[in-house]
Amino acid sequence: MAIFISRFQNITAQNNLTLIEVKQLFGGDINEVFQLKCKEGNFVVKLNDSTKFPKMFTAEAKGLNYLSSSNSFKIPKVLANGEIENTSYLLIEYISSGEPNAGFWESFADNLVKLHQVTQTNFGLDHDNYIGSLPQRNNFSKSASEFYISNRLEPQFNMASENGFQFKKVASFYKNISKIIPNEAPSLIHGDLWSGNYMVSKENQAVLIDPAVAFAPREMDIAMMKLFGGFSEELIINYNSIFPLEKGWEDRVSLWQLYYLLVHLNLFGRSYLPKVNSVLNKYS
Repeated sequence: MAIFISRFQNITAQNNLTLIEVKQLFGGDINEVFQLKCKEGNFVVKLNDSTKFPKMFTAEAKGLNYLSSSNSFKIPKVLANGEIENTSYLLIEYISSGEPNAGFWESFADNLVKLHQVTQTNFGLDHDNYIGSLPQRNNFSKSASEFYISNRLEPQFNMASENGFQFKKVASFYKNISKIIPNEAPSLIHGDLWSGNYMVSKENQAVLIDPAVAFAPREMDIAMMKLFGGFSEELIINYNSIFPLEKGWEDRVSLWQLYYLLVHLNLFGRSYLPKVNSVLNKYS
């Protein structure tokens, strides 16, 4: 910790804050995360290697601001991001956590609808970003199927091939799924909405963190929420009562989950290969 103190002092000084105390929080393989207790209040700073993950925090800051502009969920305010001694940092608001109470999932559904109703003409985003530690491409596309295949699946399949994994019938798979993906308008999505990327504030609000945003098919968020669990079924029921998903959405859940399974295959290895192949076989 001691070797970081000068960096924390530099970060806080650059942002007109007076540092009092540093506390390490749970981070992960990519980032180190700390709570900074300052005279002006409490903040969170995330640190990583700027050479390994170039512009990751610039993209994350933009993603948090996109989410905030949707006027849906509570989102930590971004104070700054930058680089000190080959270390990138992201400085954001600290939000105290609580436990979900009555009405939490109903409110979550309302906010997810508000988020997904933010739209634009084309799928994609004005910048690329990351999902986990992997680059995520966001080239503009005119259709949901074009976006999903060219920006999500193809880069991950290419990476998996470079990692030594082989797949059959990918061309026929792409052809088949192009016919069944609904041609809805793009939605602003969180992009990596698993249970570790939301928290509950003391005010019983759902707080979204660690975004991988894009204007994309909204069923992607729903599918990710169902992949590892951690969300009440009440949420989906309430969501559907306000902003109904396209007919057949339940049958397409595994199709959208394929992207996240490929990401996990490329990050964590062979244990995800059977699930990847199962989805491929289903639609080939």
